[in-house]
Amino acid sequence: MKQKFLSSLVILTAAIVWLSSCSSKGNAEATPAEETKVEEADMVDLSEDQFKTVNIQYGAVEDKNLSSVIRASGVLDVPPQQLLTVSSPYGGTLKSTDLLQGKPVIKGEVIAILENPEFIQLQQDYLDYKSQLVYLKEELERQQELAKENVNAKKTLQKASSEYNSMMARVQGLKSKLQLININPDKINSGNISGRANIYAPISGYVTKVLVNIGKFVNANQELFEIVDTRHLHAELTIFEKDVPKLKIGQKIRFVLNNETKERFAEVHLIGREISAERTVRVHGHLLQEDKNLLPGMYLKGIVETGVATTTALPDKAIVQSAGKSYIFIAAEETKEEKKPADGKKEEATEKHIPFKRIEVTTGVSENGYTEVILPEGFDRNSKVVVNGAYDLLSKMNNVEEEE
Repeated sequence: MKQKFLSSLVILTAAIVWLSSCSSKGNAEATPAEETKVEEADMVDLSEDQFKTVNIQYGAVEDKNLSSVIRASGVLDVPPQQLLTVSSPYGGTLKSTDLLQGKPVIKGEVIAILENPEFIQLQQDYLDYKSQLVYLKEELERQQELAKENVNAKKTLQKASSEYNSMMARVQGLKSKLQLININPDKINSGNISGRANIYAPISGYVTKVLVNIGKFVNANQELFEIVDTRHLHAELTIFEKDVPKLKIGQKIRFVLNNETKERFAEVHLIGREISAERTVRVHGHLLQEDKNLLPGMYLKGIVETGVATTTALPDKAIVQSAGKSYIFIAAEETKEEKKPADGKKEEATEKHIPFKRIEVTTGVSENGYTEVILPEGFDRNSKVVVNGAYDLLSKMNNVEEEE
């Protein structure tokens, strides 16, 4: 019984191996057919008459000296020192302001007025401490004179000196606080104490944010306004990691703003030293000509000129675009012959068809009528490339595909 079971197991195993072999053979035989089908999809042919009508012309892949460039996108931006947020170290009620978004301001002009009773107390304390400081200074000088004549005790002189220095520190502290809220300590007297403080524009520029309104109480260091100086805008470009080794300080940048055709110029000033999660680097470019009408945040498309390089190129007319990809056509080796009825005759005439093959390529920089092309591996550089009539070949190929 055991021997019979083993014999059945051997037969079953052999059957499985045979079926797997047949299946593998079928798949292997299907592969060349699929490849042939793909190759035929990239083929198109013209009759001799069509060839003459289209005026097909051939050329060859050439080595050209083209300007090597890096294409990038980015925005206009301003350095941190040209974009300022206005706030106050003390809270208060906003009593006055006429700022609106887009309004120009000049450095040093009053842009708002805050009111707070604490401002009155600060000034009163300053005048009080300043008066006491005068008395303590005179007392210290008197004790120093007495010490020279050994009239007073050393302890008395030390106390006078300590009180004077302590009061001096208080006066200086209050003076600094008053300066923080833009109150000039040297102009304070008992007749001009006020509970209001001016807020001045820290730079010249344009108001981009107004975050308060008259009558609103604002807290200490709360953001009130934002002012930007657009005279020193720069182009902030995003460059992919693979292009970073080509970058150098001083390289020329050509860029166009969104919805504009005017070309503007800048130069590479700083290159970021950190790769982002998107594998990109930020590049800072200084504008060669400032324009006060430009605004931060404007989108741009730029080109960084990295020098001249020898590269594989073809005339622009040889490259066609279809479905987001770039193609060229080359002359195929064989010429097809088809039979067709001759006019007014029973016998058949032979008509020649010239075949062409479509090849996908990757394009690079374009200059002076030539475009850089990256050819597929194994491409024969002696191939006859269609440099005139490529779009006609593409149109016929698309028509044939639609008919099918």
